[in-house]
Parts: sequence; C-alpha cells; structure tokens
Amino acid sequence: MSREFPVGLTPPDWLVRNLQPQQAPVNWAAAARAAVSLSLPLAIGFATGYPAYGALASMGALSGVIGDTADAYRMRILNIAVPQLFGAVGVALGSLVFGHGWYAVAAVTGVALVSGMISTIGAVASVSGLLLLLNCVVGAGLPLPRPWWLAPVLMTGGGLLVLLLALLAWPLRSGIPERSAVAATYRTVADLLAVSGTDRTGEYDEARRAVTQSLNQSYDLILARRARHHGRSPELTRLLAQLNAITPVVEAAPAAHQAGRPLPAAIPASTRHLAQAVETGYTGPIALPLPLPTTETARAVDHALRHTAEVVSAPDVDPRGIDDRLGRPAALGVRTARATRSVVLSANSWRYGLRLAVCIGIAQTLVSLLPVPRSYWVALTITFVLKPDFGSVFSRALLRALGTVAGLGIAAVVLTEVPLGPWDVLVMFLLGPLIPALTPRGYGYQTMAITPVILLLSHILNHQGTALLLPRLADSLLGCAIALIAGYLLWPESWRTRVGDRLADAVADTARYVETAFGDTDPAARARMRRRLYRDLSVIRTEFQRALTEPPPTGRRAAAWWPLVVAVERIVDATTAARVRVRHGAAPPSPAEIAQITLQLRELSEGVRSAETLTPVRTDLTGPSGSVLESLRQEVAAARSIASPH
Repeated sequence: MSREFPVGLTPPDWLVRNLQPQQAPVNWAAAARAAVSLSLPLAIGFATGYPAYGALASMGALSGVIGDTADAYRMRILNIAVPQLFGAVGVALGSLVFGHGWYAVAAVTGVALVSGMISTIGAVASVSGLLLLLNCVVGAGLPLPRPWWLAPVLMTGGGLLVLLLALLAWPLRSGIPERSAVAATYRTVADLLAVSGTDRTGEYDEARRAVTQSLNQSYDLILARRARHHGRSPELTRLLAQLNAITPVVEAAPAAHQAGRPLPAAIPASTRHLAQAVETGYTGPIALPLPLPTTETARAVDHALRHTAEVVSAPDVDPRGIDDRLGRPAALGVRTARATRSVVLSANSWRYGLRLAVCIGIAQTLVSLLPVPRSYWVALTITFVLKPDFGSVFSRALLRALGTVAGLGIAAVVLTEVPLGPWDVLVMFLLGPLIPALTPRGYGYQTMAITPVILLLSHILNHQGTALLLPRLADSLLGCAIALIAGYLLWPESWRTRVGDRLADAVADTARYVETAFGDTDPAARARMRRRLYRDLSVIRTEFQRALTEPPPTGRRAAAWWPLVVAVERIVDATTAARVRVRHGAAPPSPAEIAQITLQLRELSEGVRSAETLTPVRTDLTGPSGSVLESLRQEVAAARSIASPH
C-alpha cells in the first residue's frame, strides 16, 4: 500500500519539475547516425595505428551528433556544418595558446565573451558559439597533435561525417520533411477541433499551444528555404499556400470553443484527411463530408475547411498570389548585418557575454593557480551550464551535477571492464545512440549519455583509465559551483526585467491587435500580427516554465504570475473568435466598445510593467447585451482581477 510523504519530507515543486523526464519519441535515424559516426573514426584510428587521431575525429563527431536535430535536409547543413566551422576556429585558437599561462586565460576568456554575445542571435548561432568556446577550452587544456592545423581538421572531419550520414537519403527524400511538417500542423489543428466546444478546457489549451508550436516550426522551415529560392520552387509555393490556408481554420477554433457545443466528428476527420493529402502530395479532387452549417461559428469552420481543401487539391499555385504570413526573410547579407548590429548594440548580448566571460575567467584562473590535472573540464562544465538560451542556470547546474554522477557510474564500468583497444569501438557503437535517444528527455539525461563518451575519448587520448573519474567529478562540481555563484547568484536579474516587461509588451501588443482586428487592416498584416503575438506568448510561456524550475523566490513568483499568462492567451483567443464571428454574420462592435477594451488592456500592461507582485485591479467593463465582444470583456476582466498569493 502506497504511503504519502510526511509534509516535511515532500520534495519541493521546483525539484520535482527539474527531475521529471520529458516525453518524446526516439529518433532512430539520428541514433543510427550517432552509432556510426562516433565509432567509425575510432575504428579507422585503431586500424591505422593512430587511435588518438580517431579519438579527435570522434570528438568532432560528438558535436555533430548534438547538433543533429533538424528534420529538413537543408536545415541539417546549417545546424551541423556552420557550428563545425566555428568549432575549428575555437580549437585552433586554443591550441595556439596551450601552455602559455595567463595568455591562455585571457584568450579563453575573450572567446567566452564572443561566444556569449553571438549566442543571442538565434539557434544556429547559439550552437556555433557553444562549439567555439568548447573547442577553444579543449585546445587550451589538452596537448593536441601537431602541427596546429591537424586537430581542427580531424575534429571538423568528424563533424562533417555526421552531416554526410544525415544527407545520404536527401536525393530520395527531398521535400518529404517539409511536407511532413505541414501535414503534422494539419493534424494538430484536427486535434484542436476535436476538443473545441467541449468542457475539456485543459485539453483545448494544450492543443492550442501544440498548434502554435507546430505552425512556428513549419513556417520557419518553409520560409527559410523560400528565402533562398525566391519563390521559384513550385513545391515550396504549394506548401506555403497550404500553411496559409489552414490559418482560417485555426482562427475559427476559438469561436467554436466559445460556442460551447462540440463540433461534429466529421470536421476533425476531414482535417486529418487533408493532412494525409498534404503528406502524400495528392492533388486530385477531395470530397469532405461536412455537415450543413447553421450558425455563425459553423459557417466559419465550414468555409475555412472548404477553402483549405481547394488549396490542398490545387496542382499549381501562382507564387505571385501567395503572401508570407510571417513575412519573407530578408536576404542573408541583410540578416547578417542586422544580427551583427544587434549583437554589438544589445545590452542583453553584452550582459550574457560578460557573465559567461567572468565565469570562464574565474575557472581558468583557478585551475592555473591550483594543481588540478586536466582541469579543462571545469570550463567545459561552465560552458554547458551557463548558456543563456538553454534554460535556467540553476536547474542546468543541478541536472549537470546529477547527470555527471550517473554518467560517471557508466564510465566506471566501461573503463574498468573494457581494455584499451579495438573493443572501445564496440563500446562507442553502443554508447553513441544514447545521446540522441536521451537528449529529448532533459538536460540531466543528455549529460548522463555524453559523460561516458567524453571520458572514453579522453582515456584513448591520455591513457588514464579510472583515474579520470574522481577528478572529472570534482571538476564538474567545481564548474557547477562557479556557474551558480558567479553566473547566477551574483547576477540577480530583476523579475520585472526578465519576465514582467515581456508580458507587459505582449499585453500592449494584444491591445493593438484588438484595434486592428475589427478595422480595415490588410488581412495579411492582421494575420502576421496574430502569428507574432502567439509566437511571443509561446516564448513567454517557455520563460515561465524555466522559472518554475528555480527555487524561491523566483519559482514562487513564476507560479503567482502564471495565471496571468494563461489569461492573456485567452484574451487573444477571444479577440480572434470575435473577429471570425463578425466576418461570418455577427454584428460588428462599436468603436466605443473597442476603445474601452483597449484602454483596459493598456492599463493592465502598464500595471504589469511596474509591478513586482500582482495585485487585483477593479474592472468596470460593460457593453450592449449580445455583443460579439462579451466574451472578450469577460476575459479582460478576469485578467485584471488576478492577484498574487501572499
């Protein structure tokens, strides 16, 4: 019989959130690539009598395996190849200052500053900055083979081996990942429609967030390729048209949910049928068994689905008639110039860069003054823990320590039982797939998988065996301590700056969205505004979820503000629903009604921006009975009446 923990022994919520594994499917193709790319260089190294060269190539392959996360082939080139170039520069710089004392400390600290600053640009730049610093630390801490260019070539070659394996099926599967992404978006919309109008509010909210995330991923993927093709690819034009076509269905879902009546099963079933047509590239006639609509909401859903079916079944699409609902990306040169200017002028990039540089500088200084052998692991730990865009520093330090302990247990068995030699190839073949398999579960699980791989490669390079274990544990714990003290506790970022200002901006943007939703704004511009707003709210939700993993007071404040985040999402939903109803026959609201709601939202925005804790605000929102904005008024009133617990 199970027993509950005594009150004093119940683990705190933030600890439970940190240790809870995330649910994610295993990417078997990535696991197979990891097995081959990590073990093949070792096999070649042992076969040719140069195992150290093989270990360096496998170390480069490890960074490629970590970056092998994209589904689309063109994105794999960016995610793997570009960081490898930065990694080659990093290991070259590190090897040039190896053994030069304080020059090495200054060089690695400077690289840390650059790494932290460029990490704020985007996902590819973040991984590039990570490899730049990681490989610089390795080069400055390990005696690598000479001449100076050999280690960069070997490590880059290992990373490019991962890329080669990732691109093998491109000629046979070109375009399939993009179609699969769009089809997956259609299926998330079908799931949303299946719970719209039911009393399963929690499931509806979860489904709506899944739609937002899927739309973001699909648009990012299609628009990234479209920027290079400039509309010349018929396939990409069709996919973009299909993404745009599903948007009215997404907009109709909140109206259907507010109606309080479940949609007929034929509606989500028809959406899944369209998803299948998208995935297979079918262009023939599509008959949807939709029921006869009798209400404004039903007409909106019916009209949106029938329009979507026409777009999906069309064999040809005129690219001149397709607008990019998120805006077509600028040319690469323009984006590079913008990113460079943003990095140089942004206070956030300087703050993150300085924080990382201070911690790396402290680590390099300590290991230069203290007799710690092979102490580059301290800086490696800080690099992984203190990445500003990878999540909460506190939770990553905790999970890094726990994951390292678990990984050292696996490494102890390997180093004790497996003799140095060709058997290491088989061990690497078995350990490699654990990295892509466990990485989606969480950072602690990823650390547990990576630790034995790195220790095995270090053993091949240095022949230290189990003597590596305790020093590596001490180094990891020291790195976590430096990151927590110098990179977390001594940088007490304001809660208002970190989260409150972002949420206040989202509320202000919501007020502008309410104004434009019922005006004569261009439909494409209105769609872009709505998509950007949902995207911003998704980022804010992610930031809150990170904050919930931190101990008090940060975690407690996040829990107190969480209902307001949900309330703002519902306000956007209610606005979209009202717009859909007006477009399909409901009486439009008066300018006075709109002005009243936007005023309340702007007051709420200013209150959020200036508050450390939430306090209830009296709201007097009235309007004509039966108004299309009645639900929106209720959501705004609910948002303003939220109070923080004391």
